[in-house]
Amino acid sequence: MGLLTLVVTALALTRGASAAFGLTSTSTRFKVDTDGGLVFEVNRSNGDITSLKYNGIEYQGTGKASAINSGLGTSTVTGETINGYVKITVKASSLPLTHYFVAKPKEPTIYMATYITGEIDPGELRWLARLRTSELPTGVHGDAGDTRGCEAFEGKDTFKCANGRTSCKMYTSDRFIDDKVHCVSGSKASVCMVMPGVAYESSASGPFMRDINSQTGSSDQELYWYMNSGHVRTEPWRFGLQGPYAMAFTAAGAKPSENLDTGFFGGLSIQGYVASNGRGSVSGATSGVPEQFETVVHWHNTAAQYWTKANNGTYKSPLMKPGTYSMKLYKQEFLVANDTVTITAGQTTSKDIASKEPSTPAIWRIGNFDGQPRDLKNGDKIERMHPSDSRMGTWGGSFTVGTSSAKDFPMALWSKEGGTATVTFTLTQAQVKAHVLRIGTTLSFKGGRPSVKIGSWTGADPGAPKLIDSRGLTRGAYRGWGDVYTWNVPASAFKAGSNTLTVGVYGSGDASWLSANYIVDALELQD
Repeated sequence: MGLLTLVVTALALTRGASAAFGLTSTSTRFKVDTDGGLVFEVNRSNGDITSLKYNGIEYQGTGKASAINSGLGTSTVTGETINGYVKITVKASSLPLTHYFVAKPKEPTIYMATYITGEIDPGELRWLARLRTSELPTGVHGDAGDTRGCEAFEGKDTFKCANGRTSCKMYTSDRFIDDKVHCVSGSKASVCMVMPGVAYESSASGPFMRDINSQTGSSDQELYWYMNSGHVRTEPWRFGLQGPYAMAFTAAGAKPSENLDTGFFGGLSIQGYVASNGRGSVSGATSGVPEQFETVVHWHNTAAQYWTKANNGTYKSPLMKPGTYSMKLYKQEFLVANDTVTITAGQTTSKDIASKEPSTPAIWRIGNFDGQPRDLKNGDKIERMHPSDSRMGTWGGSFTVGTSSAKDFPMALWSKEGGTATVTFTLTQAQVKAHVLRIGTTLSFKGGRPSVKIGSWTGADPGAPKLIDSRGLTRGAYRGWGDVYTWNVPASAFKAGSNTLTVGVYGSGDASWLSANYIVDALELQD
């Protein structure tokens, strides 16, 4: 035997099972070799992933397995090779859930889908990969969800770290409309969740919903994809097939394509899967949204949800399941039109939609009515930090019309923290008349809503908004119902010269940052 033959043989032995695509099994596990560098193992009693080796390195965490939620418990787990793909089916014994793992030759990717027929205890549905922090130390959005060396101070999920930095796994979230790929990474590899095509169609709460993407601990790097949760959710659960979605391994710093082809699921007998030829679409023109704002079109019913961004006044939807849908048009995240549309399989329906937002002149306006607080004080930080974070600016404050900028008005107000906000403005004698005061909010907690006072006039309590029973502002969320409050302010409240509006909070609470609060979208005094 020559030297070259010995070297080749040694390399083959070193690579071991990573030599050919396929499925093997023992009494306790299924083992899948993707022939793309990834070899993974699935527990045959519960469907947990117990090993994730990529290019010979183990990435599966050492404490707990990777699984739906924190594991499905006793399940019926079957494996097969079908049409050239490996398919593992996990049917939970005590939950209305079936989960699928699929492998495609030559790809270091685990394709997945999750079929449900009812809500899952404890009220959320997620894929959770528990990976090794030693190999993948960088989470989504860097240290936003890094809890190493930190101490919990609000619930069990929000942490105070060195130098006043705060951390929470919710701070790693992004809007569903933007969150198509998110990754954790290290020096040798990145591991990414990919939500291609219509992966979100059976999730809840629309294009601007956000949920946990990662959490970095001392031993485990947790990588998530949330399908449903109670984290500032504004819709009931949807049932049926969640996905397809995928977990992909790549070279360090690289991202897989957001347009993974999942059409091959149509030949794998995946429960609830609807192929392209069983779907339809809608296209048309949008109008009335100023060009500086993103234009978003959204469709939803009790079974499915979809969205797209318009481009140069035109849009085309993703492929949608047949049915009748509510149709919404947003200026950024601010609702400006409602309609309905019916989708038929194999057809593209034509439907135009125009903004119905009234154009009302204002004496002054602070911020933009766009459904986001980012143009106000601390609005550029709140998605990634707790309000008490040392990197935040002060709360409350004074705004003077004509000299202050939007960044001087706080993006949130609390009943027990941060103080009130004031707006000082000047009126001419001709402007001393009745006006309409309008305040837009994006999210409320514990019934928080604006209180307003101008001179000797105090505006009536508008009443508590519809409750969203979830922490939001302190966990980086700003999107809720999007309530807009108006007051008819009599002429007697005003005077020629300087006037002051004081904005506070109706509501209460038992802790400073968790007292009644609301997030401000914009406010204006109409002419």
